Amino acid sequence: MTIKLTTAFAASMLALAAPAFAQEVGDAAAGMKEYNKCKACHMIQAPDGEDIVKGGRTGPNLYGVLGREIASVEGFKYGDGILGVKEAHPGGTWDVEALTAYITDPTPWVDEHGTDPSAKSKMTFKMARNQADVVAFLLEHSPDAPANVAEADGDTGPAEPGGDAAAADAAPAEAAPAGAAAAPAAN
Repeated sequence: MTIKLTTAFAASMLALAAPAFAQEVGDAAAGMKEYNKCKACHMIQAPDGEDIVKGGRTGPNLYGVLGREIASVEGFKYGDGILGVKEAHPGGTWDVEALTAYITDPTPWVDEHGTDPSAKSKMTFKMARNQADVVAFLLEHSPDAPANVAEADGDTGPAEPGGDAAAADAAPAEAAPAGAAAAPAAN
């Protein structure tokens, strides 16, 4: 009976968690307000130098983050945790699902998808709600994002402009970087 209750409990928890990983892009206008929490560390600056949102330089510039290769802003000194993700998933890019999962709680995401399961993320801020809105706002400032970045499931292969997310298999249990093989299950 304990096993049945545990199994039923686990199944119900997975069912409740599934929508968090299958989120659609949120409301960009609401995301602009939520982004105020992010700008202490991150700016959004276009390649021509135009400041879209003035912000800090503790974190990388988030202009064009969706569809961009993970840990690839030239000149930014990334932490070992996110560099481990880049090493584990060469060519992996940020899609809506992966970025949403990352901003929800960066360190567990880095642990799960990187090369060192005890790695820490330099980003310590956790966004408990409205992540989809922030990601929608960032998508508005990612002009080179592939057409399928909003539908990607975190396991679609290297992002290519005009790519087809419909060719992707069912979404994995966790949001792996796009362009990466699904992360191995934790033991």
